[in-house]
Amino acid sequence: MSPTTNKLSLAMLYERAERQPDDVYLRQPKDGQWHHYTWSNVLEQAARLAAGLHALGLQPEDKVALLSKNCAEWFICDFALQMGGFVSVPIYPTAGQDTVRYVLEHSESRAIITGKLDDATIQEPGIPEHIMRIAMPYTSPMGSQHHWETLLAHDPIAQPPLPNPKQLMTIVYTSGSTGDPKGVMIDFGAYAAAAQGVVTSSAINKDDRAVSYLPLSHITERVYVLGASLYSGMQVSFVQSLGTFIQDVSHTSPTIFISVPRLWTNFRSGILEKISQPKLDLLLKIPLLSGFIKKKVRAGLGLKDARILGCGSAPVSPSLLRWYERLGMPITEAWGMTENLAYSTLNYPYRSDKVGTVGRRGDHVDIRISDEGEILCRCPGMMSGYYKQEAATQEALKDGWLHTGDQGRLDGEGFLSITGRLKDAFKTAKGKYVQPVPIETKLADNALIEQSCVIGSGLPQPLALVQLAESVDKQHKGKIVEQLAATLEQLNAQLESHQRLSGMLIIEKPWTIENDVMTPTLKIKRHRLEQQYAELEQTWPKGRVILWEQELTKIK
Repeated sequence: MSPTTNKLSLAMLYERAERQPDDVYLRQPKDGQWHHYTWSNVLEQAARLAAGLHALGLQPEDKVALLSKNCAEWFICDFALQMGGFVSVPIYPTAGQDTVRYVLEHSESRAIITGKLDDATIQEPGIPEHIMRIAMPYTSPMGSQHHWETLLAHDPIAQPPLPNPKQLMTIVYTSGSTGDPKGVMIDFGAYAAAAQGVVTSSAINKDDRAVSYLPLSHITERVYVLGASLYSGMQVSFVQSLGTFIQDVSHTSPTIFISVPRLWTNFRSGILEKISQPKLDLLLKIPLLSGFIKKKVRAGLGLKDARILGCGSAPVSPSLLRWYERLGMPITEAWGMTENLAYSTLNYPYRSDKVGTVGRRGDHVDIRISDEGEILCRCPGMMSGYYKQEAATQEALKDGWLHTGDQGRLDGEGFLSITGRLKDAFKTAKGKYVQPVPIETKLADNALIEQSCVIGSGLPQPLALVQLAESVDKQHKGKIVEQLAATLEQLNAQLESHQRLSGMLIIEKPWTIENDVMTPTLKIKRHRLEQQYAELEQTWPKGRVILWEQELTKIK
């Protein structure tokens, strides 16, 4: 049994600062220079900040929001809020003003700490005047009443008693892919269990290095990187900006690197812009060159030392995982959700024969499939409920089991495959239900397609909305249409008659967080696209199977 078993995250911070006070814990690039924070530095700054927050009149159990991109100060704030007995409320740094206002008002936050933001003018109108504003040490046009240096001038708070495991630690709002975000309540005990589970299941240790760049406001990064760092003692680095991303990752040379399907797809597109797929295939077949090519690709991404490559948050195409596997980069797929702290199943140690599954249950996690095909989960790292939403809590938590809303199946070895999502299913005009996710996963096998969304509620047949990969040369429309048509024909041959796609519509305008089609975790808001293209059947030209949206506009 691990020596850290049953220790809360705050206890681990104290322990690390005592055992390895001078070891570098956090590495933050600013203006091209790397700034190092030791474990003792981090503890002292968090203790000073906690004292400063108390001096402002904030009381234990008050909600304090965090709005910032990932940085060392985000970690320090999280620890300070734990020390002070406050409840943290992270907000996505890309959230619009409406989401910011909703989360602040729904959570009843008394204060907000703001930090690194790409454009603070987007979020500022969403912060009500009565909420206290506190600024991290980053230049920002957003006005603040209290500043980092002033708060850290306070004497460090005396080491407080550790919280009760059932005490509320944080409220993490879901990304809102199907409507208003829900506030997931997470207590200290659940957070400790999930973070420890990740460390033991993945064998992460103090010699590992991670890069924190996926939003810390999302539970995956909060558990798999921030939480895991406390229980493993590993070092964490950050990135300065999108423009310095590869440079900063290369400088860190992480041993642990977690990403999402869209970014892995973008990485592949970037590689194929430099070397064509046929040439890559040829080089990988030559023994003397294969190893060299693999090392060069890994080094080009800054991942030459990575021993664990992870992927989660959204469905990923098995063909994409196979593509990386051929390059000597096996990607561990995992599955979870905010409600079970993103720690449920993972394909680690990596099993090539289990690509297409999301792995099997982690330590102390139970998974079963209901009679309706829904995935049920039971584990120590589970939410206590939805904030101010008792009915939704009772619907999700029944007899100790979390009803995930995902559908799946278990094989004989306990490996889980996701087959769809209950709320994603739609009924066509023929009165039959279609699960879009498995169809979208198959579409992703075509390297031309970066993303797709299958819609069809009320339509005679489902239809695929498609975004092409950035590397695709859109000047060769005829060739693109030909390849997509071949994919469509092959796919429809595998589907039941009511599932078959009537066609594909190529959307050229990117789906982004800013235009409200993507969530901050890069999931597609299916309901938004359903609304936008609800009238598609009336304008779809007869006989056309593949159509560019601009052509559809001309027809209108």
